[in-house]
Amino acid sequence: MKIAITGATGFLGKPLTKELSERFCDDSIAPILRNLSQEFNNVNCIVVGDIGPMTDWSNKLEDIGCVIHCAARVHVMNEKNEDPLDAFREVNVRGTLVFAKAAAKSGVKRFIFVSSIKVNGESTTSKKPYKNSDEPSPKDPYGISKSEAEAGLKLIADETGMEVVIIRPPLVYGPGVKANFAAMLKFASTGIPLPFGCISHNKRSMVYVENLISLIVECIDNPNAANNTFLVSDDNDLSTKEFVNGLSAGLGKSGLMLPVPNALFSIAGKVLGKSAVIDRLCGSLQVDINHTKDTLSWQPPYSVVEGFAATARYFKDQRSN
Repeated sequence: MKIAITGATGFLGKPLTKELSERFCDDSIAPILRNLSQEFNNVNCIVVGDIGPMTDWSNKLEDIGCVIHCAARVHVMNEKNEDPLDAFREVNVRGTLVFAKAAAKSGVKRFIFVSSIKVNGESTTSKKPYKNSDEPSPKDPYGISKSEAEAGLKLIADETGMEVVIIRPPLVYGPGVKANFAAMLKFASTGIPLPFGCISHNKRSMVYVENLISLIVECIDNPNAANNTFLVSDDNDLSTKEFVNGLSAGLGKSGLMLPVPNALFSIAGKVLGKSAVIDRLCGSLQVDINHTKDTLSWQPPYSVVEGFAATARYFKDQRSN
């Protein structure tokens, strides 16, 4: 079976493509790219330009048995669009659904969609962990666009018979991770005591990129994955204090932390207009992956310790070069 992958040059898509190329023969893997790249065997590449509602998929998906759709418009720093939600919908909803309809028309059997836990919501503070069966409750434009894409894909599955698999990861980390995780790596690498000693009662789920890849690979041909929605994590939720301790250990630092009360963070967030950032730092976001493990007979193959160690090694290697 030939497998096509969007986002093949990205943080998830690149190691996923490498894993699939090693697991299957190279001829069966077809990266879908904006333009040709020297990173890949261009004989198998599918070049489509930007993915959106106007993308021409004519004759591009012949002989493809499974599609893994990783590409998306993700969080944009300093958003300049007058209508951010429409900008997210252009790629994540309209682009995805045009792609899925073309895939179904071409005879693709299974469409794996990498969505986001933001479809469930932003926080489980004082709540039970999110489950795959929960009603969607997205709060921001990105989460709303992913939720709408999921709904559209399910309709296409019903209308065409193409199997759709939805995976909702929380924060994904690993070598080359960006944004807040990268910032925390930099802070922890200094060895300076950080002010997170009191943030020990929240819990956050995250997933090492290789664990996410393992689940995606499992979903390619597991019959129980068809038309199902899966949540994923490392199955080891951490408080902010535990998170920083884990990063520090991976970096070979002491991980000393100052016992700054949570209330001070809350006050600072309100004063600085950063309450959402503080909520992510001090609050909880947990996912329940029992349905994923039971349905697919799957377990995350890597521990948090292994994931943090690999991430820290890459971070240190990059800084030494």
